Amino acid sequence: MQFDLSLAIDSFPGLLGGLWTTLAISVVVLLLGIVFSIPMALARMSRHRILAWPALVFVIFFRGTPVLVLLYVVYFGVPQFDWVHDTFLWTLISHPFGCAVIGLTLNHVAYMTDVVRGSLNAVPTGLGEAADALGIPQRKVFFWIRLPLALRYGVKAYQNEVVGFIKGTAVVSVITVNDLTAMANKVFQETYDPLTPMLTAAAMYWIVVNLVRLGFAALDRWLNRHLAPMPDTQSATAQTKEALA
Repeated sequence: MQFDLSLAIDSFPGLLGGLWTTLAISVVVLLLGIVFSIPMALARMSRHRILAWPALVFVIFFRGTPVLVLLYVVYFGVPQFDWVHDTFLWTLISHPFGCAVIGLTLNHVAYMTDVVRGSLNAVPTGLGEAADALGIPQRKVFFWIRLPLALRYGVKAYQNEVVGFIKGTAVVSVITVNDLTAMANKVFQETYDPLTPMLTAAAMYWIVVNLVRLGFAALDRWLNRHLAPMPDTQSATAQTKEALA
């Protein structure tokens, strides 16, 4: 068995459609992750146990639960409760796309909570103390000082989470979501050629992931654009010797 270029070209439109589904799920879940992980991280860092303990339980439970199990529970288990059919949840879980978003969001928020918490903890406490001494309100301290610095400190950790998440979305194919992996599997079932569609899908994942990495590298440079590069002491010494010679 070898790679069939003609099959790859013929199946590319279908795989591209699956890729758009993968990207749509990724964008929705990543946005929801940002929205929910910040308050969850603040609750996790709170001195009040009534806030910190539920956030801790949420993180431990959903980080420790396999994504596949979460998807099965949302897709197959939750619809078994009749009362769910009369709530707004039914509009989401009645479609595989909505089930995928819910299951992936629960897992992603659990991981992102620790990413945000670690980034906020990395901000020097002296900055907040100085702001308090100047009489700056805590809300402004958080949004003007701590959060921007936390973004700078956490961009690389967030990059790793996003890259891993995008590759992990392949699991949604088990609940009939026509993502990139599902479309590649359909080509395999129709042609009995697993190599060509899977390699093509892998190449498409690779391109997306590396574009994301390039985007984060550009973001990291922009966030740290005010920082001067470290001087090259060896070249500086050589230039000094040449000037004195």
